[in-house]
Amino acid sequence: MSSFADTALYFDAEPTATPLHVVRASDYATWSVEQPKHVREWIAATGHRGDAGTLAWIPTNSPVPAALAITGNDPLYAIGDLPYRLPAGTYRAETLLTTSPDLTVLGWGLGAYRYTRYKTADRPPARLIVPAACNESLLRDQLDAICLVRDLINAPASDMLPEHLAHAAVTLANQFGARCSVTVGDELLANNFPTIHAVGRASANAPRLIDLTWGSERHPNVTLIGKGVCFDSGGLDIKPSTGMRWMKKDMGGAAHVLGIARIVMSQNLPVRLRVLIPAVENAISGNAFRPGDIIRSRKGTTVEIDNTDAEGRLVLCDALALACEGDPGLIVDFATLTGAARTALGTDVPALFCNDESLASDLLQAGRDVADPVWRMPLHQPYRKLLDSKVADIVNSSSSPYAGAITAALFLEGFVTQGVPWAHFDLMAWNLSSAPGRPEGGEAMGLRAVYAALARRFGR
Repeated sequence: MSSFADTALYFDAEPTATPLHVVRASDYATWSVEQPKHVREWIAATGHRGDAGTLAWIPTNSPVPAALAITGNDPLYAIGDLPYRLPAGTYRAETLLTTSPDLTVLGWGLGAYRYTRYKTADRPPARLIVPAACNESLLRDQLDAICLVRDLINAPASDMLPEHLAHAAVTLANQFGARCSVTVGDELLANNFPTIHAVGRASANAPRLIDLTWGSERHPNVTLIGKGVCFDSGGLDIKPSTGMRWMKKDMGGAAHVLGIARIVMSQNLPVRLRVLIPAVENAISGNAFRPGDIIRSRKGTTVEIDNTDAEGRLVLCDALALACEGDPGLIVDFATLTGAARTALGTDVPALFCNDESLASDLLQAGRDVADPVWRMPLHQPYRKLLDSKVADIVNSSSSPYAGAITAALFLEGFVTQGVPWAHFDLMAWNLSSAPGRPEGGEAMGLRAVYAALARRFGR
């Protein structure tokens, strides 16, 4: 891990830790009248009003003052800025007036994250002793998983091409005793993954399909699929430089499913887990796939290429078809798929498409419960005609300027066997700027919601 986040939460007592009071602005008046006389006198003398976002030092009965942080009502990011606002050292939360102490402590860890693989951080973050009432195991595992997602997305494409992404998956599998196979290059054609091969064949770094399995075959099946486009030039329909600048993050879907897999395995969730990642670079060379090409997918569906920059759905469709050949149980896929989803929902909220009401309800409720919001969008079937082709079964990208996120989801739905519960997340996987608990760069979105829904469904 190339961050400080794993050291920012301290799970042992430390007598010399600095006291910390975390108080919501709405609770400040009640809290202040309950304080010892010397604190009430300090409040009166300084005129401290308890405004959200303020940080102050209050007297104690020892030479060491206590930190007082006044927060808003966001349980996750309430103290996400404190690891670097407070002086370095260890802090003990004597007061933690939030709606969810576990989320608030997690937010501290998330705010401590820095991507340090290529640049040394200016200082270490302040450390917080985790209150005994918190779920230590889940806190550790969630923080590790989110930092894994961020690290993978933040890595430059030169160090996160398909071979590197496959190495990350194999390393994770070895850590938890999972099995991981990788199908590389022309082996994709021999094993009938033509769309993955077509998108990735122009790169000097061969395309591949990563297939990780873990857990007892007696347990319910859960299949996670992540878009692993390690860099997206747009192909022959090349992106402008502004659109290409951050395309190292186009493997964000793959990072998410590896992060979820990490929590599932570390928490020993009783499921039979399968993770599929089509890993490619959408590059340009003499053998690049072209607009107007027709590719026969693994499912047998012929796909006309309208736009080579709609490549994510092409690599996903072969993975979806593979998943449905067995008994996938339920399928959840993650993809940085469309700009249309970002236009509709902005950069912070993933779009959820789902063909199963029970699964959709579980995911939405879990997102609300763990402060990891997602928003459901419709699989509006009348828009399927926008993907009609005159020469193939389907076209990979609609020429219409409207409903781009929906038509992309409808394209994917066509490769999911009827009756298989399937959820598709179209997400940004990136913070455009820094905010408490959310440093600029790669970000996990919907990860905790999916894990929470799986844990509730399968008994943890």
